[in-house]
Amino acid sequence: MEEQGGRMRIAVFGLGYVGCVTGACLAQMGHDVCGVDISQTSVRMINEGRAPLGERGIERLVSRVVQAGKFRASLRAAEAMDDAEVSLVCVGTPSKRNGEANLDYVFRAAQEIGVALRFRQSPHTVAVRSTVPPGTMEQLVIPLLERSARKKAGAGFHVCFHPEFLREGSSIEDFFHPTRIVIGVNRADGAKRFAQLWRPIKAPLFVTSLRVAEMLKYADNAFHALKVAFANELGAISKTLGIDSREVMRIFVEDRKLNISPLYLKPGFAFGGPCLPKDLRALSRMGKASGLEIPLLESILRSNHSHLNRACELVLATGKRRVGVLGLVFKSDTDDLRESPSCQLVKALVECGRKVKVYDPQVDLQRLIGANRVYVESVLPELPRLLVGSLDDALALSEVIVIAGNHPEFRGVAQKLKKHQTAIDLVGLLDPLPTLRDRIEGLCW
Repeated sequence: MEEQGGRMRIAVFGLGYVGCVTGACLAQMGHDVCGVDISQTSVRMINEGRAPLGERGIERLVSRVVQAGKFRASLRAAEAMDDAEVSLVCVGTPSKRNGEANLDYVFRAAQEIGVALRFRQSPHTVAVRSTVPPGTMEQLVIPLLERSARKKAGAGFHVCFHPEFLREGSSIEDFFHPTRIVIGVNRADGAKRFAQLWRPIKAPLFVTSLRVAEMLKYADNAFHALKVAFANELGAISKTLGIDSREVMRIFVEDRKLNISPLYLKPGFAFGGPCLPKDLRALSRMGKASGLEIPLLESILRSNHSHLNRACELVLATGKRRVGVLGLVFKSDTDDLRESPSCQLVKALVECGRKVKVYDPQVDLQRLIGANRVYVESVLPELPRLLVGSLDDALALSEVIVIAGNHPEFRGVAQKLKKHQTAIDLVGLLDPLPTLRDRIEGLCW
C-alpha cells in the first residue's frame, strides 16, 4: 500500500508484535516512523532491516521500509519523539500474578512522551494501542501525561485510545484490511488529525468515548475465547455420542441470520422461553452422563439467573413499594409465558413484598392453553389479580415502572412518567429525553 495523503512523522513505543507490525505498515504507507524499545536486540535487528519476530510477510516488509529510509528504531524516546506528530503506545500489558493487567510499560511510555512534549509547540497526538482496562486513560494515563508535559491535554497535545485488532499470523493483512477502525477520545476535536492517518485504509471509522474503546478490545477477545470454548465443549459431548462435531459446526456457522450475526448480542434482560433453558439443561445432563466437565455450558443458566437477580435488585433498590411490570411474555410477538424471565421477576418481587401490577397486550388468560397455562398456574398462580387491562392503568397504579418487554406500545412510557415515578428499562427500549435521564435507569447501561 503506497502513500496517500499527507506524510506524518510517527513515534512507535514498543516493537513487539503490535508495535513492529504497526510501525512497518505505517512506513509502507509513506510515513516516517521511528520505533523505540528497551530491547537492544530488537532495535539493532530493525535497523539492520530484520524483523525481531516471526510473522507472515514481516521480514520482507521491514527490510523494504528500512532500506527506503522510512522505518528505524532507537533506544531513546527523545530521539523517536523528535519532531513526531503522532506517538503510538504499543507496549505489552502482561498479567500480574493476581490477574490484573501490568501497566508499568504503558506508564513508562506515557511519562517519556510527556517529558518530550514539555517544550513542544507544534500539535501532537498521543494514541495508546496497548490493551488496558476501561478507565485507564482517564484516570491514569492522561493525568500522567499532563504532569510530565506540564500542560493540559487539549492544550498542545491530544490523547486518544486506538485499539488494535491484529491477529498473529495475519497481522499485516489485518492492518491494511481491518473490519473497523476505532478511536476513543475525551474531546470532540481530539480525533480529527489522528483520523487523517487512517484515511487510506478502507474500513468503517468509529469515533467513541475512551472507555467504550478500551472495553471493546476486551469484548473482542472474550468473545473469541468464548467461541473456542463453546466449540470445544460441544465437540467433547459430540464425540461421546459418536458424532463428528466438525460437521456439526460446519453446518452451524452457515446460519448467518442467527448464529453468526448481531442477533442475541445486545445487552438487556435475561433469556427464557420453551427452548433455550431446557436444551441447556439437556446438554448439561449429556455431559454429566458421559463423565465430562463442561463448565462453560453448565454456567450459562447460572449466569442467566444471576442477571435476573441483578434486575430484581435494581427494582428493590428504588425503595418503591408499588411496581408496574410492562411485558410478561418471553418474546413480544407471542403469548408464550413458559420460563419467561419477566414471570420469574414478578414472582420474586411479589415474594419480596412489593405490590406488583402487570400489563402485557399479548396476554389473555382466557386463551392460555396447554403447557403455557400449566406453567403460569404452577409458577405464578397469582397472575389473575396482578394483571391490568391497559398501559395507563399500570402507570396509574405504580411508582416504579419496569420495562421487561419490547412491545411497541411501551415506547411512550418516558413521555408519560409523572414527577414521582421512575422507570427501569431492562430491554433497552426507551430513548429518554435529557430531562428524564435521572429518572430512567437501564439494566446494562
